[in-house]
Amino acid sequence: MLDLKIENGLVVDGSGNEPRLGSVGIRDGRIVALGRVSAAARARIDASGLMIAPGFIDPHTHYDAQIWWDPALTPSSLHGVTTVIAGNCGFTLAPVSGEKDAEYLRHMMVKVEGMPLPALEQGVPWSWQSFGEYLDQLQGKVALNIGFLVGHCALRRAVMGERAVGSAARGEEIRAMAGLLREALRAGGLGFSSSQAFTHADGNGDPVPSRFAGPEEMLALARATGSHPGTTLELIVDGCLTQLSDTEVNLMIAMSRAAQRPLNWNVLGISAANRGRHEHQLAAGTRAQKQGARIVALTMPILGGLKMSFLDHCALHSLPGWGPVLASPVPERLRALRDPEMRRKLRASAETVTGALASLVRWGAYEIGDTFAPENEGLTGRLVGEIAAERGSDPFDTLLDIVVADELRTGLWPQPADDDEESWRLRLEAWRDPRAMIGGSDAGAHLDRMCGARYPTAFLAQSVRERGLLSWQEAIRLMTDVPARYFGLRGRGRIAKGYAADLVLFDPARVASAPIRTRNDLPGGAERLYAEAVGVEHVFVNGIAIVSQGRLTGALPGAVLRSGRDTSTVKP
Repeated sequence: MLDLKIENGLVVDGSGNEPRLGSVGIRDGRIVALGRVSAAARARIDASGLMIAPGFIDPHTHYDAQIWWDPALTPSSLHGVTTVIAGNCGFTLAPVSGEKDAEYLRHMMVKVEGMPLPALEQGVPWSWQSFGEYLDQLQGKVALNIGFLVGHCALRRAVMGERAVGSAARGEEIRAMAGLLREALRAGGLGFSSSQAFTHADGNGDPVPSRFAGPEEMLALARATGSHPGTTLELIVDGCLTQLSDTEVNLMIAMSRAAQRPLNWNVLGISAANRGRHEHQLAAGTRAQKQGARIVALTMPILGGLKMSFLDHCALHSLPGWGPVLASPVPERLRALRDPEMRRKLRASAETVTGALASLVRWGAYEIGDTFAPENEGLTGRLVGEIAAERGSDPFDTLLDIVVADELRTGLWPQPADDDEESWRLRLEAWRDPRAMIGGSDAGAHLDRMCGARYPTAFLAQSVRERGLLSWQEAIRLMTDVPARYFGLRGRGRIAKGYAADLVLFDPARVASAPIRTRNDLPGGAERLYAEAVGVEHVFVNGIAIVSQGRLTGALPGAVLRSGRDTSTVKP
C-alpha cells in the first residue's frame, strides 16, 4: 500500500530527459514507483495538466534567523523550493560563546544582511552555544530540508573575542578555530564559508571578523573542512562584485586544493555590454581545474528586484567616497546631499566604478518607488530620467532632489541595463557551463531590499515559457540535479526510485512569480519584500505536503541536513 499516488502528471525527473506522462508512488517519504503505477494508495492526487518535478534546491540563502519564526521559509516554499543551503558568506548564528558574542552577531547581521534587529531579538531564541546545539534545536521544526555551512565570523569571534576585529590570529588561535570548525562539521555542518569582501561591515561599521584573516588562517580552515566527509567551501572576495584578481583566484584555488572540495562564490553578473568581465570571472574555474581544484560561480537567472534607499544601508554605500556620507546621522546626510559641492564630489567618485557596481551610477535608470513629500506626488513608477527631462535638469541632481524632499525615505528601484537578447544568450551559455551554477538568491537576507527567493518560478516563466531559451527539462535540471550533485546531496534532486519524495507540481501554462510587494509580518512588525507564487499547486518534502492547492499546510517534515549522513564527498 502506497501512502500517496500522484497520477496523470507530466514527469520531469531532473535528469534532463524528455518529460513523460505518468504517475509517482510514495511510501515512507520516498519514491517507490514510477510510470504506470497500479498499486493502491491511501491518498491520490490527480496531476492532469501539471508538471511533476523534483523540488528546487536553493544553494545560497541566509535563512539562519528566519527559520526560527517562519519554519516554512516563505516565500521559498511557495515557489517550489524544498531544500536550501544557509550559513553563507561567513555569517552564521553559531557557535556563540555568550550574550556579548550573540549581541555582536545580531548587530552584524543587521548591517551586513539587512535583518531587522527586533526580528533577531524577538524571533530567535539564542538558546545554544555550539553549532551542534543550533542544529539540534531545529530538528523536527522545519518544513523544508535545510543545511548550514559554518560561518567564519562566528568562529573567529568565539575564539578571539573582541580581537576578532582588527587583529591577525595567532597560531594557537588558528588551531583553536580549526578545532571548533571540525567539531561543527562533525555535528553536521555542510562546510565552511567566509568573506573578505569590502562590502561586508559589522554593526560598528568595521570590517567583519573574517576580513582580518590571512592566508595561513584561510588554508588551515580549508584543511579542517576537508577532514570531514560531505563538505564544501564558499568564499566572497572583493572581485566577486568587480573583477577577480590573480591573488583572489589563487586563494580560492589554494583553499579548494587544501580541502579537496569544490568552492563556490557569488554572484556572476552577465551583460553583453561587458562580455569580457564574465568571461574573465569564469576563467577562474578553468585555472582551478588545471591545478586540481574546482571553483564554481553562482549566477541568478532573473534580473532586477533590488530596492534601495538613502535612509538605510544599501549597495550605494559601496560607491567610492559614499560610505561615510551615507553612514552619517540623517540631518548631516541631508545637509551633505543638498550641498552642490558635495554632490559634485559624490558624482565624480561614483562614476569611476567598473564591474557590477557600474549599474548603480545610471542615475536616470532608477524607478521611483514609495514617495512621501507632497512635491513628489505622482512620481511613483516613473524613471528619474523621464522626470529630469520634464524638469530640464540633470538626472543625478533630480534623483537627489527627490530623495532630499522625502527626507531620504524614497524607495528606489534601479533598472537593469542588460535586458537584451545578446545578454540573455550569454546567460544561457553560463547556465550550461560547468564553471557556473544557478543560485545566489540571498533568501532570508536584505528583507527590505529584495526578494530573490522567487527566482525558480520567475525563471521558468521568463526563460522557458516566454523567451523559449531552454526546455522545461533543462531548466528544471539546472535547479535540481545540478545543485544536488554539487553539494553531494544523497537521494535528492531527481525523481527516481529510492530518492526522497521532494516534489513540486505546477501548471506550466501559468507558473510565474507575482509582483513584489511589501509585508509587515516580521517579529517586531518590521517589513519585508515578498512575492507570491503563481501556478504552483503542490509541494512535497519527504513525501508530506507542505503546500496544497497553493497554500501552506503547516506540516514540518523537513530534515536538518548533516554532512556525511545526508551528503557524500564531492572532490574537485
